[in-house]
Order: sequence, then C-alpha cells, then structure tokens
Amino acid sequence: MTRTSTCIYHFLVLNWYVFLNYYISQQEKDKQKSKIFQNGGQWKYLTFLNLFLQAIFYGVACLEDTLKRMKGKKDIKFVTAFRDLLFTTLAFPVSTHTSIFPFSLVEIILRPHCYPMKKKGLTLLAAACLVYISRVLWIYLRTGTWVYPVFAKLSAVGLAVFFSLSYIFSASIYLLGEKLNHWKWGDLGQSRKKKK
Repeated sequence: MTRTSTCIYHFLVLNWYVFLNYYISQQEKDKQKSKIFQNGGQWKYLTFLNLFLQAIFYGVACLEDTLKRMKGKKDIKFVTAFRDLLFTTLAFPVSTHTSIFPFSLVEIILRPHCYPMKKKGLTLLAAACLVYISRVLWIYLRTGTWVYPVFAKLSAVGLAVFFSLSYIFSASIYLLGEKLNHWKWGDLGQSRKKKK
C-alpha cells in the first residue's frame, strides 16, 4: 500500500473507533442501559478499554502519517517509537478474539513495527495486565460485585490461576505479533531495535 493509502486507512479506522467510543458513551444516558454501566461505568470492561486504546493507537498512527508527510522522517522518531511501543505491547495483544483483531492484522501487513526487546515488551504487557486486574479487584472490594460474574465461581487460587493464564495467553499473542511482523517485514521491522 502507498503511504497515502495507509494514511487514509488510519484516518478511517480512527474515525470508526472515535464513533464507537462516542456512541457507547451515550448509552450511559439511557436509564435502562445505564444499569449495565453501574459500579465502574463502561471502563470496567476490557472491551471498552480496548476500543479506547485502539482509538488512541490509530490517533497516534494518523499523527505519525501526517508528520511524515510534512517533515519526512526527521524529527518524528519519538512519535514513531511511541506508535510502535503502543501497538506491539498493548494494541495488538489486547485486540485478539474480538472484532478488533482483523484491524490489528491489517496494521501488521501495512507497515513494519519495531518491537522492543522481549524483556521490556513483556514487562510492559505484564504491567498493563496488573493494572487491569487491580481495577477488577478494586471494583469487587468496593461493590461486592465482580465485573465478570464467572469470577464469583472461582476460589482465590482459581482467580490467581485464571489471571496468570490470561497473562500467559497475552504474552503468547505478543510473541505471535513479533513473529508475524518479522515474517512480513524481515529485518525492516527490527531496524531500530538493539541486538538482544
């Protein structure tokens, strides 16, 4: 795809995610539907956080596209590095098993992404998982209600196992994204990466 086509794609996907985030936020105003969003609002669900994360990622991708067209590759290294870090450690791993995943696969095909060193990438992913797990536990402690009712059926050990397996799954998806990126782009996607 040409640079212009990629820019248009990012712009269209960004607008789609902005629309979805806006539309969903309006549902809280409906009395009947607002019951769904009690005790933490829509932000307690990973699905809604994922939509917001994707909007941020595609916003950064659009910004980078625009700056590249205006300045070339000069002076935008920070934006490109942030775009890659956001995509590789959060946007791609969190997008799996949802309707968002095809957009993430297209993103891998459209342009190379520089993956951070494995230790850094997996640590950032683990930190994001811990933040979300902490939020889920905090909501439970505050309200006595689990964000996802299935958690009520699990013991403390069961919850620990579930959260651990969720991280292992996310880490596997992170590694899959790295392999797909390397398969599609070879060393081009790794050009800014330091040797391990």
